[in-house]
Amino acid sequence: MTGELPPLTNDPGRPDGQGRAHSGEDRRHMIRRRALTLLIIVLLIGIPAGYLVISANQSRASGKDKEAKYSATGLTEGWPSKLQRRIYQVPVPHPAWWVASYETNNWKTSRLYVEFETSDAGLTAFLTSMGMSEKDLKKDRLPINARDRDVTGWTFDGPGTWSGLVHKQENPAPTHDVVVNHDKPGYPRVYVVARTVP
Repeated sequence: MTGELPPLTNDPGRPDGQGRAHSGEDRRHMIRRRALTLLIIVLLIGIPAGYLVISANQSRASGKDKEAKYSATGLTEGWPSKLQRRIYQVPVPHPAWWVASYETNNWKTSRLYVEFETSDAGLTAFLTSMGMSEKDLKKDRLPINARDRDVTGWTFDGPGTWSGLVHKQENPAPTHDVVVNHDKPGYPRVYVVARTVP
């Protein structure tokens, strides 16, 4: 016994080459493990970050759409929102066509402008829901003032029979100025300005 130690199993100098094979496998295993760890980190951080970027862009686009809508002068085609209809107590009837609306707000007064065409039954339903009737409509009465006409571009000088009413309520309930054009028999066109004082 000379006291020599047996060769190590991972000795790269072994003639059978097993040392190199094990060393290469360990290195490949370590590279795969690091790659997998890196992939998991990218997924855990990258996907939520991607969602945040997409969400921010959508929010920004939505804000620009709203800004364009409310910075426009005059009416925008489409029904007022349910919230607007509830706050301003403007029950647009069914059926209704050519619906358009516009809202303005300042420290003194908030206004909702609404325009629509409906049937005779729709006009009756609209007025009834405000506690009014066709009898309250006075021929040639045009209570919507020049300021509100300028905002909306409304001109009440076309053909047809014009009538209007003012539906006054105590604050904070809104007051309604209503003008109706009976130019098309059976299909009255209604113009409403609802005002509230904050």
